Amino acid sequence: MKLDSYWTDSAPAFVPQARELPAQVDVAIVGGGFTGLSAALALAKRGATVAVLEAGERVAAEASGRNGGHVNNGLAVDYAEVAAKVGVERARAWYRAYDDAVDTVARLVRDEAIACDFLRNGKLKLATRPNQMAALERSAERLIADGVDSEVEILDAARVHAEVQSERFHGGLLYKRSGQMHMGRFAQGLAAAAERSGAQIHTGTSVRRLERLGQGHAHRLHTERGTVSAQQVLLATGATRHGGYGSFGWLRRRIVPIGSFIVVTEPLGADRAQALLSARRTYVTVANIHHYFRLTADHRLVFGGRARFAVSSPQTDAASGEILRAGLAETFPQLGAVRLDYCWGGLVDMTQDRLPHAGERNGLYYAMGYSGHGTQMSVHMGERMAAVMGGDALANPWQGRDWPAIPGHFGPPWFLPAIGLYYTLKDRLA
Repeated sequence: MKLDSYWTDSAPAFVPQARELPAQVDVAIVGGGFTGLSAALALAKRGATVAVLEAGERVAAEASGRNGGHVNNGLAVDYAEVAAKVGVERARAWYRAYDDAVDTVARLVRDEAIACDFLRNGKLKLATRPNQMAALERSAERLIADGVDSEVEILDAARVHAEVQSERFHGGLLYKRSGQMHMGRFAQGLAAAAERSGAQIHTGTSVRRLERLGQGHAHRLHTERGTVSAQQVLLATGATRHGGYGSFGWLRRRIVPIGSFIVVTEPLGADRAQALLSARRTYVTVANIHHYFRLTADHRLVFGGRARFAVSSPQTDAASGEILRAGLAETFPQLGAVRLDYCWGGLVDMTQDRLPHAGERNGLYYAMGYSGHGTQMSVHMGERMAAVMGGDALANPWQGRDWPAIPGHFGPPWFLPAIGLYYTLKDRLA
């Protein structure tokens, strides 16, 4: 079993054409994940000179390439809860921003001819207990009543069992606008598209310090390979951990890096895979510590979850893989002792309200905090922030939001075990 992401291991590595670091650009982007690559493509098409500075040796190798492969619409938190806090109009706009985000991914796949097995078969949110169905039914009724999503549909246990070969589920809520894709191939195609449009991509280029030049947006970026001056800077680093907080301290106090873990089976064969999940949607269970799963184009089962509240590392990934193996066996016992070919973990850039944050502070633009719901929103926000940086302030669907620091969060997330215990108990008592 490889302790490596299936998405990056089964996709061709993108090899940047750029060699020398430019002395001056219009826009420097810190982070070569989906946000950074999407922004680079949009900015370069606008005619800006762009340099993407990625600390790792491969683009989209962190959260963008270490997720479950879902491209889902719908908020990461319950719509009704959000509406109660901020009002129906704002909550509706945020929900629809996720619809727009899936549309953005679909458009880029089409327009840039990215071969990434993109499918739009929907997401099914599954109840593992009978009492969870009432909550799903209330969610569907509210989404329809508020004119947010008229396409959602409740499926009873029989309909769920007809497409999910498991006895665990008592029904589900179907979101019909969701999709899925091969993350590694999408990343390679998005990076190639950005480069074709004129953007420079520099891997192995960690930004150590940001130096503001005057009172505007211009900055000098100090990297391990030299310095770059830019008229504008976009921070698109997500939950990436830097050697020191330094220039990124303000953001780090507002994001908690939480591990999420995934296993991928050996190829099951077309018939066995079709029998297991006949509608080939993305699936997620109703729980705080939940499972999510889907099939791949080569008929593997991708099965993930927040198996442990720990930061990803080879040791925690392997331990979490064993927890997920047990969860997979409970969900699909008919698979028996199926071989697991891949196991990995990744960091979710969780915010306190579990919603994205994007804007401008002290001359720096930023977009991050996708909270485990970021595949589509990161791509979308790259485009949106490119428009903001071009002068369209209204392009940012998350503008004007307060982002207070998380109390007690100054460095590594020491409180994760306590949070994990809290959510475990909450799930058991629900």
